[in-house]
Amino acid sequence: MTDDTSKPPEPVSFAQAFLFWLKLGFISFGGPAGQIAVMHQELVEQKRWISERRFLHALNYCMMLPGPEAQQLATYMGWLMHRTKGGIVAGGLFVLPSLFILTGLSFVYVTFGHVPVVMALFYGIKPAVTAIVVQAVYRIGGRVLKNPVLWAIAATAFVAIFAFHAPFPLIVLVAGLVGAVGGKASPATFSVGGGHGGADKSYGAALVDDDTPTPAHARFSWARLTCVVVVGAVLWVLPVVAIGLLLGRAHPLTQMGVFFSKAALLTFGGAYAVLPYVYQGAVTQYGWLTGTQMIDGLALGETTPGPLIMVVTFVAFVGGWTKAFLGPEAQFAAGAAAALVVTWVTFVPSFLFIFAGGPLIETTHGNVKFTAPLTAVTAAVVGVILNLALFFGYHVLWPQGFGGAFDWISAAIAVVAAAALIRFKANVMLVIALCAVAGLAIHFL
Repeated sequence: MTDDTSKPPEPVSFAQAFLFWLKLGFISFGGPAGQIAVMHQELVEQKRWISERRFLHALNYCMMLPGPEAQQLATYMGWLMHRTKGGIVAGGLFVLPSLFILTGLSFVYVTFGHVPVVMALFYGIKPAVTAIVVQAVYRIGGRVLKNPVLWAIAATAFVAIFAFHAPFPLIVLVAGLVGAVGGKASPATFSVGGGHGGADKSYGAALVDDDTPTPAHARFSWARLTCVVVVGAVLWVLPVVAIGLLLGRAHPLTQMGVFFSKAALLTFGGAYAVLPYVYQGAVTQYGWLTGTQMIDGLALGETTPGPLIMVVTFVAFVGGWTKAFLGPEAQFAAGAAAALVVTWVTFVPSFLFIFAGGPLIETTHGNVKFTAPLTAVTAAVVGVILNLALFFGYHVLWPQGFGGAFDWISAAIAVVAAAALIRFKANVMLVIALCAVAGLAIHFL
């Protein structure tokens, strides 16, 4: 790379890009905000592979999509620079380290989860997870609930899922319709979402600069769009259909494939938004794991690299292990197979959205903003996540149910963790680590 920022850096080879995406896959802690910040620092500020404006343009598109926006942004960057193979490598390496790490941790959890020391660690971690979800309500609510109408949408969504157990897809659909109608009647009311600000900074000439022509592979054509949609749909649907034909519709692996395929389309607002839906299906409907295990899985997801939605890998592994559909001697194989299938159907749509929509987005370099329906959906998500926080709080603070004793120690840990996260902006992993140490200390004392 040249030191003269008035000139763009040397072209980046595919091998160089591969090594960068591999490194990113192992250091992508801190949730989507942290992951996007790392990519901005590396790609825009230091390496100057892409300009600020082009980076934000791609980010705003990814923010509109269901799915993990940081992983989709990496896919977009890789695709823009090195065609389809670049997108597959960038997006795939963003997920693969987490898949292997979480599969290993899930095995350790189901094998040694009842060892006293491990139980002590999770005793401290669970209140921290509750605090993290509360922080998500605070963070997302503070960003989107800017007027009484959006507050009303959030409150209605909370009542719908808390009191009436309304399914999450129905809440998303109704909120989207309200936003579509309300956006036309009062555009200003629903104009608070989307975007990450204007691109008013420059770090020098970039390899893909503001005025760099769109590369040939990123130009829109109906033939390419049709090809991408057909291939993507086949890769997404065919494995689930094959499993269903081979094992039957009622088989747990088929049910997981179908359920998480639907979940992949409902992750507007981040992973926390879809967790209630995953809970409804995985815990209540199918019984793949317990509510307590769901909390533990979120804790593991928070402490590993990759998108937080990777918690579905844990859910699938525990479900496969519990159902033991390959026999009692092959519980690990069943868990690993379930984790692989669920991870596949969760992330293939993200690649499809980028490869299909990227050329459309590249036809203009103006900012792409959240539409009114997505603003309304994000407002509804706040109410849904609040319900999730109460659900976690119930299991942590009343471990024996309301008829049992209130756990004051867990409550104290949760309050301290929430204060650290919300008031002092403490690092999530640091908070989890300190709470785990607190759990150990309480156990030995």
